[in-house]
Amino acid sequence: MKSPDSHFYLSPIAVGRNTLDENESSHAVRVCRAAEGDTLQLCDGLGHFADATIVRADPKACEVEVAEIVTASDARPKVSLGIACLKDDALEEVVFHAAQTETDKIIFLRTDFSQEPKNSDLHKTVHRAELKSLVSLKQSKKPWLTQIVGPITLDEWLGGYKGDIILCDENGSPLPGEIKDETTLLIGPEGGFSPREIDMIKALGNRTRLLGLGKTRLRARTAAMVALGKVVCA
Repeated sequence: MKSPDSHFYLSPIAVGRNTLDENESSHAVRVCRAAEGDTLQLCDGLGHFADATIVRADPKACEVEVAEIVTASDARPKVSLGIACLKDDALEEVVFHAAQTETDKIIFLRTDFSQEPKNSDLHKTVHRAELKSLVSLKQSKKPWLTQIVGPITLDEWLGGYKGDIILCDENGSPLPGEIKDETTLLIGPEGGFSPREIDMIKALGNRTRLLGLGKTRLRARTAAMVALGKVVCA
């Protein structure tokens, strides 16, 4: 078997014998047709990788042997994405794409103009978003799993957040230099943040910078990817 061009998730990874969960086992044995003696590339989403030799090709509990664990040279990303709760499957779409980049966390924010049902805990959306983040981790071969946080109100999140903020704003400008401290990109819902929320964010003073995304009006999900492209992938 040719080694699959993606990683298999196992956390934690230990030297010696490890057992993959049923999803990863099925993907390796049934989908990739891996057999005993074949090698799988493992990741734990915590900055570690390992080459693992299959010792029992069980599609429900594939057992592998790890001789060495490699620690990635890349530090945990400093940039996170805070995005207002959106309707339909827009949040999942954002996660699927954003989690392929070096983004530390994606925070689902309840804002004045959020579009999700107000009485929803978004439990199913959060669960599906976590699964998409895991898929993106393996596909992109990055060392750090993008965490899913929330839903949480913007007011509550701001009250406990100590890092810097980049607010996407039509009056913003390109960001100078490299980001060296914990920073969260903020994307509002369709129609943007309310005036009250914008004032609250800007009141943080030099902790807040404004980033322009161009001359056209963007959908929230599009704005998230354009902003990450300017900040994370630049």
